[in-house]
Parts: sequence; structure tokens; C-alpha cells
Amino acid sequence: MIGWIISRKNTLNNAVLLIYILQGVLSPVLLLVSGIILILQGWRLDPLLQFQQFLLLLLIIYLSFKDIMINIIQRIR
Repeated sequence: MIGWIISRKNTLNNAVLLIYILQGVLSPVLLLVSGIILILQGWRLDPLLQFQQFLLLLLIIYLSFKDIMINIIQRIR
């Protein structure tokens, strides 16, 4: 992803570039935290598992919002 961002740096808008950088940093962190919670806690229904599901929900909402915003920004250009 870093190579793709560097190669398209001149063609991307600053806002779109920032969104891709945030996605590249936050997505793996949230997925890693969710995986660690599942490994350590198992499938028990407790608040920590609910927090992990909340993190995954936030990630899905963020990625959906990002795609919508990038499509809007590209249509304006």
C-alpha cells in the first residue's frame, strides 16, 4: 500500500492521500487488537469481546465512509 501511495502521490488530492494513509495505519492496528482479544479471551461473551466487535464495526463504518467520500471527491474533479 505504501508503494501504491508513493506512486500515485502526484495524482491524488491531499484529502484522499490523508484518508489512504489513515486507512493504512488504523486498519491493521484495529484488526491486530481484535485478533489478540479473540486469542486471549476466546468466544466468551464478556465486555472485552463486545469491545472487539465494536472496533470491527468502527472499521467497517470507516472503510464504507471512506469509499463514499473518495467517490464524491473524484466526481467533483
